[in-house]
Amino acid sequence: MVLGAGGHGAVVADIASAVWPDVTISFLDDRYGTLSRVFDWPVVGNFESALKLIDADSGFIVAIGNNRARHDWLNRLLEAGAVSPVLMHPTAVVSSRARLGAGTVVFATAVIQIGATVGRGCIVNTAAVVEHDCQLGDAVHICPQVGLAGNVTIGSRSTLGVGTSVRQGIEIGSDVVIGAGSAVVRDIASSALAYGVPAVTKLEI
Repeated sequence: MVLGAGGHGAVVADIASAVWPDVTISFLDDRYGTLSRVFDWPVVGNFESALKLIDADSGFIVAIGNNRARHDWLNRLLEAGAVSPVLMHPTAVVSSRARLGAGTVVFATAVIQIGATVGRGCIVNTAAVVEHDCQLGDAVHICPQVGLAGNVTIGSRSTLGVGTSVRQGIEIGSDVVIGAGSAVVRDIASSALAYGVPAVTKLEI
């Protein structure tokens, strides 16, 4: 089951079909009733119905782009006894000595190196690089072509926009948004919008 039938959800389903070609894939989305299919996958219920569909034969990936909503729904499902597997595209390169939390999705050609820890419900998007010993909290979104040098720490629910680069050893707090194309060379406190080259905090959020 994939929660969220938007564009991100479609990519998640596509990865799942590549990894598990014999598994039945379906969507849950609050547009159920007006939305019946996403490509060739059916939409079978709304988000709340997920809690009624938990069983030993089903796994759930929360494919909601909003970090807080994804975090909340993943926690609800796990607390209710659901299984949320780690999903990795076949072309992703992930060290066997990295740790990935439940419900994390690793997109095509992404790299996660030795010693990295990635929390639950994270998105490591297309061609992103998470170098050695990085620490990512829960529900972090590393957008396409982001590069994290070694020993970077990122708090829960933060988003790093497309093409962002982060210098080694940098700490980025929770609930941070880094604008696309930024170069992060100084620590960024929690609950901030930051962008630029170099990235500076523009707004507390």
